[in-house]
Amino acid sequence: MLANDKVIITVAINGGMQQDRGGAIVPKQPAEIGAAAARCHAAGASVVHVHARAPDGSNSGDPAIYAEIIREIRQRSPILIQTTNGIGVRRDAVTGALHWPSDSERLGLLSIEPAQDLFGIAGGSADFYNPEGGYPGETPFVNSPELLKSTIRAVYAKGSAVEFEVVEASALHRLARYADDGVFDRDRDNVWLLHGGGFGATPPFARNIIFSIDEGLRLFPKAIWGVTATGRDMFRIVTLGLAMQCDLVRVGFEDGLYLPDGTIARDNAEMVQAAAAIAAIYGASPATVDEARARFGLAA
Repeated sequence: MLANDKVIITVAINGGMQQDRGGAIVPKQPAEIGAAAARCHAAGASVVHVHARAPDGSNSGDPAIYAEIIREIRQRSPILIQTTNGIGVRRDAVTGALHWPSDSERLGLLSIEPAQDLFGIAGGSADFYNPEGGYPGETPFVNSPELLKSTIRAVYAKGSAVEFEVVEASALHRLARYADDGVFDRDRDNVWLLHGGGFGATPPFARNIIFSIDEGLRLFPKAIWGVTATGRDMFRIVTLGLAMQCDLVRVGFEDGLYLPDGTIARDNAEMVQAAAAIAAIYGASPATVDEARARFGLAA
C-alpha cells in the first residue's frame, strides 16, 4: 500500500463491449465518458481506464475518438487517463465474422494527441471469457511478443507507466524473461502489475490470486501491484487485495456491474464509492491524483 495508507482506485469505465442493462448506464460517447470520469474522480478514483466507442456504440480504435475522449475528461477533472491497448474484436454486422485489430493499429494508440497519462497491455495472449463484460463466448486475444516489447519500450521512453494485465502467472515469467533480455529494468519503481481473476480460464479464487501476487513481487520486488476481477467476484477480489495492502484496485463497468451486495450499480461512481468504503475497513483511503502521479513516476 502507498505511503500514509493510501490506495489508488482505477475505474475501468466502459470496456469495448459492455452495454446498458439492469439500470446500469455505460458511458460510450466522449462527453458521456468525460462526465462519468468526473463523477468517479469526485468519488475517489485517481485513474480512469477508457475504451473508445464508435457513434453506434461498438468498440473503436480510432485515435480521433480517443483524442476527443481525453479532451472531454480533462475539461472536467484532473483524473489520470489510461487508454486501453486492447481495442477489442469487431463483429461484422452482416456475416457475424470476428475481426481483430492489427499490431500497427494498436501501437497507433501510443501516439494520441493530446496524450494520455498511462498505458496498459495484457502480459500475454489468452482465451478471453467475460460474460459480465460483454464477452459471452471464449474469444482468443493475441498479444504478440513484438507488440508487447514495442509497447514496453515506447511507454517507458515517454516517461510513463504501463499496466501489465496478469491473468495467468505465466505472463509474469514472460515479462521477467524480457527484463533479462534488456527490454526493461525489472527494478524500476513503476513496473505495474494488475492481477485478475475470472478472465477466461483463470479462476477468481483467493489461492490463485495470492500465488500470482507473491510470484509478481518475487520477480519484480518494487512493483506497483493491484487486483481486479469480473462480475460478482469483483469486490471479493478487491477486498482480498485491500486486506493484503495492495497499491491499487480496479473496479468499473468494463469488468462487471455488481456492487458488493449483489445489486447492479447505476453509475461507475457507485463502484468507486464501494471500493473506498472497503478500503476504509482496513484503514486505507483513496490516493489523490497527485499521489498516484508520484507513484507512477509521472512528471508533474
